[in-house]
Amino acid sequence: MTEILVLVEHVDGEVKKVTLELLTLARSLGEPSAVWAGPGYTPEAKARLAEYGAEKIYVAGAAEIADYVVAPKAELLAQLVAAASPAAVLIASTAEGKEIAGRLAIKTDSGVITDAVGVGDGVTADQSIFGGGVNVKSRVTRGTPIVAVRPNSTPPQPSAGAGAEEQVTVTLSDAARGAKVVDRVKQEKGARPELTEAAIVVSGGRGVGSAENFALIEKLADSLGAAVGASRAATDAQWYPHQFQVGQTGKTVSPQLYIAVGISGAIQHRAGMQTAKTIMAINKDPEAPIFELADFGVVGDLFQVVPQLTEEIEKRK
Repeated sequence: MTEILVLVEHVDGEVKKVTLELLTLARSLGEPSAVWAGPGYTPEAKARLAEYGAEKIYVAGAAEIADYVVAPKAELLAQLVAAASPAAVLIASTAEGKEIAGRLAIKTDSGVITDAVGVGDGVTADQSIFGGGVNVKSRVTRGTPIVAVRPNSTPPQPSAGAGAEEQVTVTLSDAARGAKVVDRVKQEKGARPELTEAAIVVSGGRGVGSAENFALIEKLADSLGAAVGASRAATDAQWYPHQFQVGQTGKTVSPQLYIAVGISGAIQHRAGMQTAKTIMAINKDPEAPIFELADFGVVGDLFQVVPQLTEEIEKRK
């Protein structure tokens, strides 16, 4: 089978969920090979990657890979593309991942596709473009296909791989050392999952009415083990921090379940969440555009519906 390179996303040695999704997707295209860049590789990480289908694991554990911004990972991948001639390279479509994909495309003279929500036969990518108004299928026609895939686009499914380990070294160019990391500040991690990786997202919009009322959204999210999001109207009103904005000018999410509470469903917001597998909307306006997109809709006052929904969920735990 043809080799598919998957760049591993990891934090403090822990493999992130999006990598397991990419390995699952890679199995449908060929033979997955995980690429570990930077320090932190452990036997536990190896076992995790093999559990989800990695037949080979390229380990570049040099500390200097993490000492510089983005470029070393692109150079590592370019080296592996030249040596292994893979059928494709899969990368998480995060802010960093998309930059790595772009740099890699230049280095390998290849085409690149970002924000894919699926990849099929012939490395044909599914994309939602123009603010979510058009769904297209795209293929790279030059070089090695490089595809950045949105988190939560593919449910991770374990399937044991050989996990054969191969140590690799990369010689960084002067250009790769152009931006050095001089300090790191560890962000305190809350109990909720990260927004772009969460399987369930509960978002509040203008209808929530105030910052204080976002406690209703948070309580519902916590009952489901979900992340909290917000529309642009809510973040612009300073009811919720901007880093939680979902939409064309915010973050793009593709959860298994998206609950829109008090959100009208303007195209700007829809562009950031319409690839969710299941969408539920709660809005008092039966003509709200969000209902055109929703799989399930509740027409009602969110201040009555949300507490009842939260209470019922808690009962069923």
